[in-house]
Amino acid sequence: MPIFVIALGLSLVGGFAGLLVASGVLLITDSARSKVIPWLVSYAVGALLGVAMLALLPAALEELPPSRVFATLLWGILLFFVLEKLVLWRHCHVHDCEVHDGSVIPVLVGDAFHNFVDGAVVAAAVMTSVPLGITTAFAVAAHEIPQEVGEFAILLHAGYSRGKALMLNVLSAAASAAGAVAALLAFDMVPRLLPYFLALAAASFLYVAMADLIPGLHRGRTDAGSLRQILLIAAGIATMLVL
Repeated sequence: MPIFVIALGLSLVGGFAGLLVASGVLLITDSARSKVIPWLVSYAVGALLGVAMLALLPAALEELPPSRVFATLLWGILLFFVLEKLVLWRHCHVHDCEVHDGSVIPVLVGDAFHNFVDGAVVAAAVMTSVPLGITTAFAVAAHEIPQEVGEFAILLHAGYSRGKALMLNVLSAAASAAGAVAALLAFDMVPRLLPYFLALAAASFLYVAMADLIPGLHRGRTDAGSLRQILLIAAGIATMLVL
C-alpha cells in the first residue's frame, strides 16, 4: 500500500477516532461524564508521554546528534507556549473551560490548527516507519477525546444544537488530512527536515501532557483517585510500548 494512503488514513484515524468517542461520552449523564473525563485525561497523559519519549525522540536521535534534537525540543516547547498564548493551541476540558460568547471562533480556529499539526505529525511518523505512525495516531486519538468533549461543551453553551456542534467538529477534524498532505509534500521535497519535525512533534506532545493535562489532574484532592490516575497514566505508557 502506498505510503501516502497509509499516512492519510492514519491521520484521519487520529483526528476522527477521538471525535467519535467524545460524541459517545456526551450521551452519558453529567455525573458519569464528570468521572469518565479525568480517566480519559490520565490515559491520554500516559499515551502522549510514552510516544514522545519512547518513540518520537529516539527516532529523531537516530538521524541527528543529541544537541540538535534537544535544541529543537526546547524551541518547540517555547513555540507551543507562544501558540497557546495566541489561542491557537489550547486544550479545553469539560471541567475547566472558560466559556463565553467570544470563545467559539478562537476554539474552532485553534482546534483546526491543532488537528492540522496532528495530521502532519502522524504523516511524519509514518514516513519514518509505519509502526511509529500507528503509535502516533493512537496517541493523537487518545488526547483528542477530552479536548473534543470540552469543545462540544463550549459550542452547546453558546447555543449551537448537538448536530451543528458535531458538524463543526467534523470539519475541524478534517484539517488533519490537510496537515498530512502538507507534511508528505514538504518532507518529500526536503527529507532532511523530517527528524527535526519528529523532535518538534515530541515537543508538542510533551507540552500538551505537562502544561495542559497534568495540571488539571492535580486540582482534585489526593485520595484513591490519585492512584487511579497513576495506573491510567501507566496504562497509556504501556499501550505505546505494546504498539
